[in-house]
Amino acid sequence: PKFYLQDASVAQFNLSSGDGTLTAVLQVTLASRNPNDRIGVYYDRVDAFALYKGQQVTAATALPPGYQGHNDVTVWSPYLYGAAVPLGPYLADALSQDQNAGYILLYVRVVGNLRWKVGTWISGHYHLQVNCPVFLTVDSGRSHGGDPSTPYLRFQHMTACSVDV
Repeated sequence: PKFYLQDASVAQFNLSSGDGTLTAVLQVTLASRNPNDRIGVYYDRVDAFALYKGQQVTAATALPPGYQGHNDVTVWSPYLYGAAVPLGPYLADALSQDQNAGYILLYVRVVGNLRWKVGTWISGHYHLQVNCPVFLTVDSGRSHGGDPSTPYLRFQHMTACSVDV
């Protein structure tokens, strides 16, 4: 399957300077396309979560299982939550520097199990790992009429994701 990150909305993204914890609430829209004319895909157990520089910063959110037929597209729009996630000192500093520079690069990772269906035959489970870059620009609250002390994060554009099965 091919995966695309179509959208990302950031409801909350607060780095606590005192204890180096991150609280984040994001909603992402992921699309999966099965480009094959003969093979269907069963998504049995699939989770999505966000990472910053390799560290998981939200809890895993389960995506609904289902079947994806030939040339079908499946769209998921999960919320990803991270409450007071402790960051290592270097990560908290790096995130603060990225915010000050005006950009943040997160990744949305999708992991789980899938099976292939060819005719009536259904395969065993295969491990799925998808990585989607999330390019966010940081804007002060002034440009959107909000609180200037609260940064506004904007998703730049739809991106293709890397897929390993």
